[in-house]
Amino acid sequence: MSKTRIEKDSMGALKVPANALYKAQTQRAINNFPISDLTLPAPFIRALAYIKQSAAHTNANLKHLPSDKADAIINAAQQIIDGAFPDQFPIDVFQTGSGTSTNMNVNEVIATLASQNSAQAIHPNDDVNMGQSSNDVIPTAIHVSCVIELTTQLLPALKHLSQAISNKSATVEDCIKTGRTHLMDAMPVRLSQTLSGWQAQVDHAAGHIQTQLASLCALAQGGTAVGTGINADPAFAESFNKNLSKRIGIQFTPSDNFFFSIGSQDSVVNLSGSLKTLAVAIMKISNDLRWMNSGPLAGLCEIELEALQPGSSIMPEKVNPVIPEAAAMACAQVIGNDTTITVAGQSGNFELNVMLPVIAYNILESIKILANTSHLLADKAISTFKVNNDNLQATLSKNPILVTALNPIIGYEAAAKIAKLAYQQNKPIIEVAKEHTTLSEDELTKLLNPEKLTKGGLS
Repeated sequence: MSKTRIEKDSMGALKVPANALYKAQTQRAINNFPISDLTLPAPFIRALAYIKQSAAHTNANLKHLPSDKADAIINAAQQIIDGAFPDQFPIDVFQTGSGTSTNMNVNEVIATLASQNSAQAIHPNDDVNMGQSSNDVIPTAIHVSCVIELTTQLLPALKHLSQAISNKSATVEDCIKTGRTHLMDAMPVRLSQTLSGWQAQVDHAAGHIQTQLASLCALAQGGTAVGTGINADPAFAESFNKNLSKRIGIQFTPSDNFFFSIGSQDSVVNLSGSLKTLAVAIMKISNDLRWMNSGPLAGLCEIELEALQPGSSIMPEKVNPVIPEAAAMACAQVIGNDTTITVAGQSGNFELNVMLPVIAYNILESIKILANTSHLLADKAISTFKVNNDNLQATLSKNPILVTALNPIIGYEAAAKIAKLAYQQNKPIIEVAKEHTTLSEDELTKLLNPEKLTKGGLS
Protein backbone atom coordinates (compact mmCIF):
# COMPACT_ATOMS: atom_id res chain seq x y z
CA MET A 1 0.00 0.00 0.00
CA SER A 2 1.09 3.57 -0.63
CA LYS A 3 2.60 5.32 2.32
CA THR A 4 0.52 8.03 3.95
CA ARG A 5 0.86 10.72 6.58
CA ILE A 6 -1.71 12.39 8.80
CA GLU A 7 -2.74 15.96 8.11
CA LYS A 8 -5.21 18.06 10.08
CA ASP A 9 -7.54 20.92 9.25
CA SER A 10 -10.49 22.56 11.02
CA MET A 11 -12.61 19.44 10.44
CA GLY A 12 -10.10 16.99 11.90
CA ALA A 13 -7.42 14.59 10.73
CA LEU A 14 -7.17 12.38 7.65
CA LYS A 15 -4.62 10.46 5.64
CA VAL A 16 -2.73 12.13 2.78
CA PRO A 17 -0.16 10.46 0.49
CA ALA A 18 3.22 10.75 2.15
CA ASN A 19 4.88 12.46 -0.81
CA ALA A 20 2.02 14.87 -1.60
CA LEU A 21 2.75 18.59 -1.39
CA TYR A 22 -0.90 19.30 -0.62
CA LYS A 23 -2.57 18.92 2.76
CA ALA A 24 -5.91 17.99 4.33
CA GLN A 25 -8.29 20.29 2.45
CA THR A 26 -7.05 19.10 -0.93
CA GLN A 27 -7.38 15.48 0.16
CA ARG A 28 -10.95 16.06 1.31
CA ALA A 29 -11.78 17.40 -2.14
CA ILE A 30 -10.12 14.42 -3.82
CA ASN A 31 -12.24 12.13 -1.64
CA ASN A 32 -15.44 14.11 -2.12
CA PHE A 33 -15.47 14.61 -5.90
CA PRO A 34 -14.58 11.39 -7.78
CA ILE A 35 -16.71 12.52 -10.72
CA SER A 36 -14.49 12.72 -13.81
CA ASP A 37 -10.90 12.65 -14.91
CA LEU A 38 -11.10 16.37 -15.74
CA THR A 39 -8.91 18.76 -13.79
CA LEU A 40 -8.50 22.49 -14.14
CA PRO A 41 -6.04 23.28 -16.94
CA ALA A 42 -2.45 24.41 -16.49
CA PRO A 43 -3.09 28.05 -17.55
CA PHE A 44 -5.63 28.35 -14.73
CA ILE A 45 -3.22 26.93 -12.14
CA ARG A 46 -0.51 29.30 -13.38
CA ALA A 47 -2.91 32.23 -13.02
CA LEU A 48 -3.58 31.21 -9.42
CA ALA A 49 0.16 31.10 -8.77
CA TYR A 50 0.54 34.60 -10.22
CA ILE A 51 -2.24 35.76 -7.91
CA LYS A 52 -0.55 34.27 -4.85
CA GLN A 53 2.76 35.89 -5.83
CA SER A 54 1.20 39.30 -6.29
CA ALA A 55 -0.85 39.01 -3.10
CA ALA A 56 2.24 38.11 -1.06
CA HIS A 57 4.18 41.04 -2.56
CA THR A 58 1.27 43.38 -1.84
CA ASN A 59 0.79 42.18 1.74
CA ALA A 60 4.51 42.60 2.40
CA ASN A 61 4.46 46.15 0.97
CA LEU A 62 1.46 46.95 3.18
CA LYS A 63 3.33 45.59 6.24
CA HIS A 64 0.90 42.75 6.90
CA LEU A 65 3.20 39.88 5.93
CA PRO A 66 6.87 39.56 6.95
CA SER A 67 9.10 40.04 3.94
CA ASP A 68 10.86 36.70 4.42
CA LYS A 69 7.55 34.85 4.33
CA ALA A 70 6.47 36.86 1.28
CA ASP A 71 9.71 35.97 -0.51
CA ALA A 72 9.23 32.30 0.29
CA ILE A 73 5.67 32.39 -1.10
CA ILE A 74 6.77 34.28 -4.21
CA ASN A 75 9.56 31.80 -4.92
CA ALA A 76 7.30 28.79 -4.37
CA ALA A 77 4.62 30.23 -6.66
CA GLN A 78 7.26 30.80 -9.32
CA GLN A 79 8.01 27.08 -9.35
CA ILE A 80 4.37 26.43 -10.22
CA ILE A 81 4.37 29.16 -12.88
CA ASP A 82 7.43 27.48 -14.39
CA GLY A 83 5.46 24.24 -14.71
CA ALA A 84 6.76 22.26 -11.75
CA PHE A 85 4.62 19.73 -9.86
CA PRO A 86 1.66 19.46 -12.29
CA ASP A 87 0.53 16.26 -10.58
CA GLN A 88 -0.10 18.15 -7.32
CA PHE A 89 -3.34 19.71 -8.61
CA PRO A 90 -5.61 16.68 -8.98
CA ILE A 91 -8.99 18.05 -7.93
CA ASP A 92 -11.91 17.35 -10.23
CA VAL A 93 -13.48 20.21 -12.19
CA PHE A 94 -16.85 19.19 -10.76
CA GLN A 95 -16.30 20.34 -7.19
CA THR A 96 -17.56 23.08 -4.92
CA GLY A 97 -18.99 25.83 -7.12
CA SER A 98 -16.77 28.58 -5.73
CA GLY A 99 -13.61 26.68 -6.58
CA THR A 100 -12.56 26.83 -2.91
CA SER A 101 -11.05 23.36 -3.18
CA THR A 102 -8.71 24.40 -5.97
CA ASN A 103 -7.82 27.68 -4.26
CA MET A 104 -6.88 25.73 -1.12
CA ASN A 105 -5.04 23.13 -3.19
CA VAL A 106 -2.79 25.89 -4.56
CA ASN A 107 -2.50 27.52 -1.12
CA GLU A 108 -1.41 24.22 0.43
CA VAL A 109 1.13 23.33 -2.26
CA ILE A 110 2.68 26.80 -2.12
CA ALA A 111 2.72 26.71 1.70
CA THR A 112 4.52 23.36 1.66
CA LEU A 113 7.10 24.48 -0.89
CA ALA A 114 7.62 27.82 0.85
CA SER A 115 8.07 26.10 4.20
CA GLN A 116 10.56 23.62 2.76
CA ASN A 117 12.54 26.30 0.97
CA SER A 118 12.66 28.80 3.82
CA ALA A 119 12.81 26.52 6.87
CA GLN A 120 9.90 28.32 8.52
CA ALA A 121 6.22 27.56 8.92
CA ILE A 122 4.10 29.09 6.15
CA HIS A 123 0.37 28.67 6.70
CA PRO A 124 -1.88 28.09 3.63
CA ASN A 125 -4.70 30.28 4.97
CA ASP A 126 -3.03 32.83 7.22
CA ASP A 127 -0.05 33.53 4.95
CA VAL A 128 -0.64 32.35 1.36
CA ASN A 129 -4.33 33.31 1.36
CA MET A 130 -3.88 36.54 3.33
CA GLY A 131 -6.30 39.29 2.27
CA GLN A 132 -8.05 36.92 -0.11
CA SER A 133 -11.09 34.68 -0.43
CA SER A 134 -11.75 31.90 -2.90
CA ASN A 135 -14.69 34.06 -3.93
CA ASP A 136 -12.47 36.76 -5.39
CA VAL A 137 -9.42 34.59 -6.19
CA ILE A 138 -11.21 32.17 -8.54
CA PRO A 139 -13.05 34.83 -10.61
CA THR A 140 -9.75 36.71 -10.85
CA ALA A 141 -7.95 33.57 -12.00
CA ILE A 142 -10.57 32.98 -14.69
CA HIS A 143 -10.05 36.49 -16.05
CA VAL A 144 -6.27 36.43 -15.79
CA SER A 145 -5.90 33.02 -17.44
CA CYS A 146 -8.27 34.02 -20.25
CA VAL A 147 -6.42 37.28 -20.91
CA ILE A 148 -3.05 35.52 -21.02
CA GLU A 149 -4.28 32.76 -23.34
CA LEU A 150 -6.12 35.18 -25.61
CA THR A 151 -3.14 37.52 -26.01
CA THR A 152 -0.44 34.87 -26.30
CA GLN A 153 -2.29 32.08 -28.12
CA LEU A 154 -5.65 32.75 -29.76
CA LEU A 155 -5.30 36.27 -31.14
CA PRO A 156 -1.85 35.52 -32.67
CA ALA A 157 -3.31 32.30 -34.15
CA LEU A 158 -6.16 34.27 -35.75
CA LYS A 159 -3.69 36.77 -37.17
CA HIS A 160 -1.76 33.84 -38.65
CA LEU A 161 -4.93 32.33 -40.14
CA SER A 162 -6.00 35.66 -41.62
CA GLN A 163 -2.58 36.15 -43.19
CA ALA A 164 -2.61 32.62 -44.61
CA ILE A 165 -5.97 33.29 -46.27
CA SER A 166 -4.69 36.62 -47.63
CA ASN A 167 -1.54 35.01 -49.00
CA LYS A 168 -3.51 32.23 -50.70
CA SER A 169 -6.01 34.73 -52.07
CA ALA A 170 -3.21 36.59 -53.87
CA THR A 171 -2.20 33.39 -55.69
CA VAL A 172 -5.73 32.53 -56.92
CA GLU A 173 -6.83 35.98 -58.11
CA ASP A 174 -7.23 34.73 -61.70
CA CYS A 175 -9.21 31.61 -60.76
CA ILE A 176 -12.90 32.06 -61.57
CA LYS A 177 -15.43 29.51 -60.39
CA THR A 178 -19.15 28.90 -60.36
CA GLY A 179 -20.68 30.65 -57.39
CA ARG A 180 -23.22 28.71 -55.36
CA THR A 181 -26.26 29.68 -53.35
CA HIS A 182 -28.41 26.97 -51.71
CA LEU A 183 -25.62 24.63 -52.95
CA MET A 184 -26.94 25.33 -56.47
CA ASP A 185 -25.12 26.97 -59.39
CA ALA A 186 -25.13 30.76 -59.24
CA MET A 187 -23.24 33.65 -60.82
CA PRO A 188 -19.44 33.32 -61.12
CA VAL A 189 -17.03 34.52 -58.48
CA ARG A 190 -13.29 34.73 -58.23
CA LEU A 191 -11.84 32.19 -55.83
CA SER A 192 -10.07 35.12 -54.20
CA GLN A 193 -13.48 36.69 -53.53
CA THR A 194 -14.61 33.56 -51.71
CA LEU A 195 -11.41 33.66 -49.66
CA SER A 196 -11.90 37.35 -48.90
CA GLY A 197 -15.21 36.41 -47.27
CA TRP A 198 -13.40 33.86 -45.11
CA GLN A 199 -10.77 36.38 -44.12
CA ALA A 200 -13.41 38.94 -43.18
CA GLN A 201 -15.13 36.37 -40.96
CA VAL A 202 -11.87 35.65 -39.15
CA ASP A 203 -10.98 39.32 -38.80
CA HIS A 204 -14.43 40.29 -37.52
CA ALA A 205 -14.35 37.47 -34.97
CA ALA A 206 -10.86 38.49 -33.82
CA GLY A 207 -12.02 42.08 -33.47
CA HIS A 208 -14.94 41.07 -31.27
CA ILE A 209 -12.63 38.97 -29.08
CA GLN A 210 -10.16 41.85 -28.82
CA THR A 211 -12.90 44.12 -27.48
CA GLN A 212 -13.54 41.68 -24.61
CA LEU A 213 -10.07 42.24 -23.14
CA ALA A 214 -10.91 45.52 -21.36
CA SER A 215 -13.69 43.86 -19.35
CA LEU A 216 -11.56 40.80 -18.63
CA CYS A 217 -8.67 42.93 -17.36
CA ALA A 218 -10.92 44.34 -14.60
CA LEU A 219 -10.43 41.97 -11.66
CA ALA A 220 -12.46 40.87 -8.65
CA GLN A 221 -9.40 40.64 -6.39
CA GLY A 222 -9.91 42.76 -3.29
CA GLY A 223 -13.62 42.04 -2.92
CA THR A 224 -12.86 38.98 -0.75
CA ALA A 225 -15.87 37.02 0.53
CA VAL A 226 -18.93 38.95 -0.68
CA GLY A 227 -17.57 42.04 -2.41
CA THR A 228 -17.15 44.25 0.64
CA GLY A 229 -13.41 43.63 0.94
CA ILE A 230 -13.57 42.23 4.47
CA ASN A 231 -10.13 41.24 5.85
CA ALA A 232 -8.28 42.98 3.02
CA ASP A 233 -6.39 46.24 3.39
CA PRO A 234 -8.28 49.06 1.62
CA ALA A 235 -5.16 49.64 -0.46
CA PHE A 236 -4.85 45.94 -1.36
CA ALA A 237 -6.74 45.89 -4.67
CA GLU A 238 -4.89 48.79 -6.28
CA SER A 239 -1.47 47.57 -5.15
CA PHE A 240 -2.25 43.97 -6.11
CA ASN A 241 -3.16 44.94 -9.67
CA LYS A 242 0.02 46.96 -10.08
CA ASN A 243 2.11 44.02 -8.91
CA LEU A 244 0.23 41.54 -11.11
CA SER A 245 0.46 43.80 -14.16
CA LYS A 246 4.21 44.12 -13.72
CA ARG A 247 4.70 40.37 -13.35
CA ILE A 248 2.62 39.36 -16.36
CA GLY A 249 3.23 42.36 -18.61
CA ILE A 250 -0.49 43.02 -19.14
CA GLN A 251 -2.34 45.97 -17.59
CA PHE A 252 -4.91 44.83 -15.02
CA THR A 253 -7.12 47.08 -12.87
CA PRO A 254 -9.51 46.57 -9.95
CA SER A 255 -13.12 46.02 -10.95
CA ASP A 256 -15.25 49.12 -10.56
CA ASN A 257 -17.82 46.91 -8.79
CA PHE A 258 -16.69 43.87 -6.84
CA PHE A 259 -20.29 42.71 -6.36
CA PHE A 260 -20.62 42.46 -10.15
CA SER A 261 -17.31 40.64 -10.55
CA ILE A 262 -17.96 38.10 -7.79
CA GLY A 263 -21.71 37.63 -8.16
CA SER A 264 -21.67 37.22 -11.95
CA GLN A 265 -19.54 35.90 -14.77
CA ASP A 266 -21.07 38.15 -17.42
CA SER A 267 -17.71 39.14 -18.91
CA VAL A 268 -16.78 35.50 -19.51
CA VAL A 269 -20.23 34.67 -20.86
CA ASN A 270 -19.76 37.53 -23.30
CA LEU A 271 -16.31 36.24 -24.28
CA SER A 272 -17.73 32.76 -24.80
CA GLY A 273 -20.30 34.21 -27.19
CA SER A 274 -17.50 35.77 -29.22
CA LEU A 275 -15.63 32.45 -29.24
CA LYS A 276 -18.81 30.75 -30.46
CA THR A 277 -19.02 33.29 -33.29
CA LEU A 278 -15.44 32.42 -34.25
CA ALA A 279 -16.32 28.72 -34.12
CA VAL A 280 -19.25 29.35 -36.47
CA ALA A 281 -16.89 31.17 -38.87
CA ILE A 282 -14.30 28.39 -38.83
CA MET A 283 -17.04 25.78 -39.28
CA LYS A 284 -18.22 27.65 -42.40
CA ILE A 285 -14.71 27.86 -43.83
CA SER A 286 -14.09 24.17 -43.08
CA ASN A 287 -17.29 23.09 -44.80
CA ASP A 288 -16.52 25.24 -47.86
CA LEU A 289 -13.13 23.54 -48.10
CA ARG A 290 -14.73 20.10 -47.80
CA TRP A 291 -17.28 20.81 -50.51
CA MET A 292 -14.76 22.31 -52.94
CA ASN A 293 -12.45 19.34 -52.33
CA SER A 294 -15.22 16.75 -52.80
CA GLY A 295 -14.62 14.10 -55.44
CA PRO A 296 -12.30 13.52 -57.14
CA LEU A 297 -14.76 12.20 -59.76
CA ALA A 298 -18.28 12.50 -58.39
CA GLY A 299 -17.89 15.74 -56.41
CA LEU A 300 -17.03 19.36 -57.18
CA CYS A 301 -13.27 18.75 -57.23
CA GLU A 302 -12.53 22.47 -57.54
CA ILE A 303 -9.54 22.23 -55.22
CA GLU A 304 -7.30 19.47 -53.94
CA LEU A 305 -6.42 19.55 -50.26
CA GLU A 306 -3.03 18.29 -49.15
CA ALA A 307 -3.04 14.49 -48.71
CA LEU A 308 -2.08 13.85 -45.08
CA GLN A 309 -3.06 10.25 -44.35
CA PRO A 310 -4.90 7.24 -45.82
CA GLY A 311 -8.63 7.86 -45.63
CA SER A 312 -10.01 4.37 -45.33
CA SER A 313 -9.16 1.05 -43.73
CA ILE A 314 -10.86 -0.78 -46.61
CA MET A 315 -10.80 1.47 -49.71
CA PRO A 316 -7.26 1.85 -51.10
CA GLU A 317 -6.07 5.30 -52.20
CA LYS A 318 -9.01 7.09 -50.56
CA VAL A 319 -7.93 10.42 -49.05
CA ASN A 320 -10.23 12.49 -46.85
CA PRO A 321 -10.32 16.19 -45.87
CA VAL A 322 -9.13 15.42 -42.35
CA ILE A 323 -8.10 18.93 -41.27
CA PRO A 324 -11.43 20.61 -42.12
CA GLU A 325 -13.24 17.68 -40.47
CA ALA A 326 -11.17 18.01 -37.30
CA ALA A 327 -11.71 21.77 -37.34
CA ALA A 328 -15.47 21.32 -37.66
CA MET A 329 -15.52 18.95 -34.67
CA ALA A 330 -13.47 21.38 -32.60
CA CYS A 331 -15.98 24.10 -33.45
CA ALA A 332 -18.85 21.87 -32.40
CA GLN A 333 -17.10 21.43 -29.04
CA VAL A 334 -16.73 25.19 -28.62
CA ILE A 335 -20.41 25.72 -29.40
CA GLY A 336 -21.26 23.10 -26.76
CA ASN A 337 -18.90 24.74 -24.29
CA ASP A 338 -20.73 28.02 -24.83
CA THR A 339 -23.99 26.39 -23.82
CA THR A 340 -22.37 25.09 -20.62
CA ILE A 341 -20.91 28.52 -19.85
CA THR A 342 -24.27 30.17 -20.53
CA VAL A 343 -26.04 27.87 -18.08
CA ALA A 344 -23.22 28.26 -15.54
CA GLY A 345 -23.30 32.04 -15.93
CA GLN A 346 -26.91 32.01 -14.74
CA SER A 347 -25.82 30.48 -11.44
CA GLY A 348 -24.88 33.72 -9.76
CA ASN A 349 -26.86 33.35 -6.55
CA PHE A 350 -26.87 36.63 -4.64
CA GLU A 351 -23.18 37.47 -3.93
CA LEU A 352 -21.45 34.54 -5.66
CA ASN A 353 -21.55 32.55 -8.87
CA VAL A 354 -21.40 28.87 -7.89
CA MET A 355 -20.31 27.22 -11.14
CA LEU A 356 -16.89 28.86 -11.42
CA PRO A 357 -14.75 25.74 -12.00
CA VAL A 358 -16.79 24.51 -14.95
CA ILE A 359 -16.75 28.02 -16.44
CA ALA A 360 -12.97 28.12 -16.08
CA TYR A 361 -12.51 24.69 -17.66
CA ASN A 362 -14.76 25.27 -20.64
CA ILE A 363 -13.66 28.79 -21.53
CA LEU A 364 -9.99 27.83 -21.45
CA GLU A 365 -10.66 24.69 -23.48
CA SER A 366 -12.46 26.78 -26.12
CA ILE A 367 -9.58 29.24 -26.34
CA LYS A 368 -7.03 26.44 -26.62
CA ILE A 369 -8.74 24.37 -29.31
CA LEU A 370 -9.66 27.41 -31.40
CA ALA A 371 -6.03 28.56 -31.34
CA ASN A 372 -4.73 25.13 -32.33
CA THR A 373 -7.42 24.69 -34.98
CA SER A 374 -6.61 28.07 -36.53
CA HIS A 375 -2.96 27.12 -36.95
CA LEU A 376 -3.81 23.73 -38.47
CA LEU A 377 -6.37 25.16 -40.87
CA ALA A 378 -3.90 27.83 -41.98
CA ASP A 379 -0.89 25.57 -42.42
CA LYS A 380 -2.34 22.22 -43.52
CA ALA A 381 -5.41 23.20 -45.52
CA ILE A 382 -5.57 26.78 -46.78
CA SER A 383 -1.88 27.39 -47.51
CA THR A 384 -1.42 24.05 -49.24
CA PHE A 385 -4.52 23.39 -51.36
CA LYS A 386 -4.19 23.24 -55.16
CA VAL A 387 -6.74 24.63 -57.61
CA ASN A 388 -8.17 22.38 -60.32
CA ASN A 389 -8.60 25.06 -62.98
CA ASP A 390 -9.78 22.64 -65.66
CA ASN A 391 -12.72 21.61 -63.50
CA LEU A 392 -13.53 25.24 -62.68
CA GLN A 393 -13.63 26.15 -66.37
CA ALA A 394 -15.62 23.08 -67.42
CA THR A 395 -18.50 23.83 -65.07
CA LEU A 396 -18.32 27.56 -65.61
CA SER A 397 -18.65 27.33 -69.39
CA LYS A 398 -21.90 25.37 -69.10
CA ASN A 399 -23.40 27.36 -66.24
CA PRO A 400 -26.85 28.49 -67.47
CA ILE A 401 -27.09 31.01 -64.63
CA LEU A 402 -24.70 33.23 -66.61
CA VAL A 403 -27.82 34.25 -68.52
CA THR A 404 -28.62 36.52 -65.56
CA ALA A 405 -26.33 39.07 -67.23
CA LEU A 406 -28.81 39.29 -70.13
CA ASN A 407 -31.79 40.20 -67.91
CA PRO A 408 -31.46 43.99 -68.48
CA ILE A 409 -31.35 43.43 -72.27
CA ILE A 410 -33.83 40.63 -73.07
CA GLY A 411 -35.84 40.48 -69.83
CA TYR A 412 -36.15 37.89 -67.05
CA GLU A 413 -38.69 35.63 -68.82
CA ALA A 414 -36.70 35.32 -72.06
CA ALA A 415 -33.51 34.72 -70.08
CA ALA A 416 -35.23 31.99 -68.05
CA LYS A 417 -36.27 30.16 -71.26
CA ILE A 418 -32.70 30.26 -72.55
CA ALA A 419 -31.34 28.93 -69.25
CA LYS A 420 -33.90 26.10 -69.29
CA LEU A 421 -32.92 25.10 -72.83
CA ALA A 422 -29.21 25.18 -71.93
CA TYR A 423 -29.92 22.80 -69.03
CA GLN A 424 -31.97 20.47 -71.23
CA GLN A 425 -29.52 20.43 -74.14
CA ASN A 426 -26.40 20.44 -71.97
CA LYS A 427 -24.95 23.23 -74.09
CA PRO A 428 -22.92 26.31 -73.14
CA ILE A 429 -25.23 29.23 -72.49
CA ILE A 430 -23.58 31.34 -75.18
CA GLU A 431 -24.60 28.84 -77.89
CA VAL A 432 -28.24 28.75 -76.83
CA ALA A 433 -28.40 32.54 -76.39
CA LYS A 434 -26.98 33.00 -79.88
CA GLU A 435 -29.82 30.85 -81.30
CA HIS A 436 -32.63 32.56 -79.39
CA THR A 437 -31.67 36.25 -79.31
CA THR A 438 -30.69 38.87 -81.84
CA LEU A 439 -27.39 39.45 -80.04
CA SER A 440 -24.22 38.69 -81.97
CA GLU A 441 -21.59 36.24 -80.81
CA ASP A 442 -19.20 39.11 -80.03
CA GLU A 443 -21.87 40.87 -77.98
CA LEU A 444 -22.70 37.68 -76.11
CA THR A 445 -19.03 36.93 -75.50
CA LYS A 446 -18.62 40.32 -73.88
CA LEU A 447 -21.88 40.18 -71.91
CA LEU A 448 -21.32 36.62 -70.64
CA ASN A 449 -17.61 36.94 -69.89
CA PRO A 450 -17.26 35.32 -66.42
CA GLU A 451 -14.37 37.58 -65.48
CA LYS A 452 -16.46 40.67 -66.17
CA LEU A 453 -19.40 39.22 -64.26
CA THR A 454 -17.30 38.85 -61.09
CA LYS A 455 -16.98 42.65 -61.01
CA GLY A 456 -20.73 43.28 -60.69
CA GLY A 457 -22.57 46.28 -62.14
CA LEU A 458 -24.90 46.50 -65.15
CA SER A 459 -24.35 44.72 -68.47
